[in-house]
Amino acid sequence: MINVLIVDDDAMVAELNRMYVARVPGFRCCGTASTLPQAKEMLSDPALEIDLVLLDVYMQQHSGLDLLPTIRASGRAIDVIMITSAADATTVQTSLRYGVVDYLIKPFQFPRFEEALNAWREKRKLMTNQPYYEQVEVDRLMHGVSPESTDDRRLPKGLTAQTLRTICQWIDNHPGSEFSTDELAAAVTISRVSCRKYLIWLAQINILYTSIHYGATGRPVYRYRLVAEQYNLLKQYSQ
Repeated sequence: MINVLIVDDDAMVAELNRMYVARVPGFRCCGTASTLPQAKEMLSDPALEIDLVLLDVYMQQHSGLDLLPTIRASGRAIDVIMITSAADATTVQTSLRYGVVDYLIKPFQFPRFEEALNAWREKRKLMTNQPYYEQVEVDRLMHGVSPESTDDRRLPKGLTAQTLRTICQWIDNHPGSEFSTDELAAAVTISRVSCRKYLIWLAQINILYTSIHYGATGRPVYRYRLVAEQYNLLKQYSQ
């Protein structure tokens, strides 16, 4: 079982992340810290096994970035995934220089969270109990894929090129429009569940931007719009 420490001063966000961790097989939350001193105390406790830290940046009186040198200096084999609303270049670049393995910008959806944990687990497997590496294995460690691997934008299992083409054609015909899963599903006459799978995948490969809106009932509604820089790529899927 992989032990995850959650460091976030927002109790609701910390609880949501804990629930997300519980949904990924093989992972469990071993603790939460709402302040950096508390996190440092938990990281210095040799009795507490920690494999992965989910770290926020904006915390009361402190920056989560200040925890990164502490983790590196500890000498423990602990990796970090940033989970934060901080999207400025300095914060992202500083995090990468300290070797964070992934960076999730709030708000995000569970599939992206799950992808981050599973990708880190695969990398961890490659780094465990292996005295020597082949070049293809080093490539996987460094880049996440092997040179022989096919395009990472290939369709996931269960999605079809024909339905994707229909969805992309509708998006192409409504440039600049923001839409929900329900609106698009009704427009192209496919089920909401099926439509959402395509939208999640298009968001994962950065063709669509996702935003969350809360209605009067408090239920979140995900809305999507085309990332302008990806218009040419969208056209490829529309043809």
